[in-house]
Amino acid sequence: MGNFRNIGHALYEGNISIDFVGRKWTWYAVSGVILVVSVLGLVLPGKGLNLGIEFQGGVEYRVNMASGQATELNVEKIRDAVAQKALDANIPNASAPIVNTSGPDNIRIQTEPLDNTQADAIAKTIEDTVHPQDISQDAIGATWGAQVAHRALLGLGVFLVLVVLFIWAYFREWKMSVGAIVALAHDLLITVGVYALSGFEVTPATVTGILTILGFSLYDTVVVFDKVRENTKNLARTRQTYAEAANLAINQTLVRSINTSIVALLPVGALLYVGVATLGSGALKDLALALFVGMAAGAYSSIFIATPLVVQLKELEPGVRAGDARALRHRNRKQVDPYAAVPTFREDMPEYDDPGVLDDGHGVRRPVDRPAGATEPGITGDGEPEAAEARQMRTPPRQPRSTAGERPASRPVSPSASAKRAQPSRQPRSRRGKS
Repeated sequence: MGNFRNIGHALYEGNISIDFVGRKWTWYAVSGVILVVSVLGLVLPGKGLNLGIEFQGGVEYRVNMASGQATELNVEKIRDAVAQKALDANIPNASAPIVNTSGPDNIRIQTEPLDNTQADAIAKTIEDTVHPQDISQDAIGATWGAQVAHRALLGLGVFLVLVVLFIWAYFREWKMSVGAIVALAHDLLITVGVYALSGFEVTPATVTGILTILGFSLYDTVVVFDKVRENTKNLARTRQTYAEAANLAINQTLVRSINTSIVALLPVGALLYVGVATLGSGALKDLALALFVGMAAGAYSSIFIATPLVVQLKELEPGVRAGDARALRHRNRKQVDPYAAVPTFREDMPEYDDPGVLDDGHGVRRPVDRPAGATEPGITGDGEPEAAEARQMRTPPRQPRSTAGERPASRPVSPSASAKRAQPSRQPRSRRGKS
């Protein structure tokens, strides 16, 4: 746990950085593949959404069995018996019943809309097949399902409009509203595609779950956008490009996004397991699947889709482009090194006191006369070391340096006018002031 905390601190400080923005085309490609699969699940023959009885209308039978009798064997018996009864009694709407378990003691059967006589005939067939403790039936019209779908779409439209207005008012940036809406559409399409591919039934609980995940996805996206705004407020001082500051914001909120997503997905995953493995069907399973898929997609889109898209839109602005160019120009500016021209010492260098100059012993330095064709002091034109005798004859002996007191005078000292006057002499303290 301590290592994870250290990694989070390093990500926040920028010591460790994952290039989310720079690899945006990779994330776009991954999302594109997932979205294509989701769309194929909606349009391919034999696929599509499995709308529940609340949206299509029909008759639902709930069969209460003895403890432990709601088994797959009894499910198969009921399905075969109802289909055979529909064939014998010419009831086409009951020829393909949907039969599944609903907990350890209940079996649920759904058919298309039936009149009262047909519904009673199917109920009698079920009772004769498994001899249940109790059986109930509910007739649901398609009108009610249409009203639910209409209100769900209306609520979705109002929600999206409020999202655009809120983000524009809070961030003063319409490009962030576009990024948030694209992320929401991404999450919705993936969730609906999972329902189409898995064959899970779409019920009013599913609609509730989908509307719930919109809020979760938006919340995660707004947190990242807020950090992006904070990091890009003073780009001129930080010498960063807009993309670098936005990428730092994603890294700084990465640990928080992972933690909140895991904390939210664990209980929802437990609900999904209970709904599928224990209850078998019902509103709990439909709600849990929408929440689980939508939360996972929302965490992904806020990091990999929304922020890189905003960066792309911002980089189209002339001001942002000019700031990025200024930051890159400042970063690539060469630093002047005053010691860059100092030669390095080599073992094969010739030995001489002061290459190229001669000190005459009085602080005066002058160039040394080189032999004809010599490339450097002590080296002949053929590249061979110069003989020591020739170097001594060519170079005058060095004069010893003298201190300031020993330096010879540049001109003779002339007597001054004060030399003819009596000069004061040092006297003992007892005789001072006495003539």
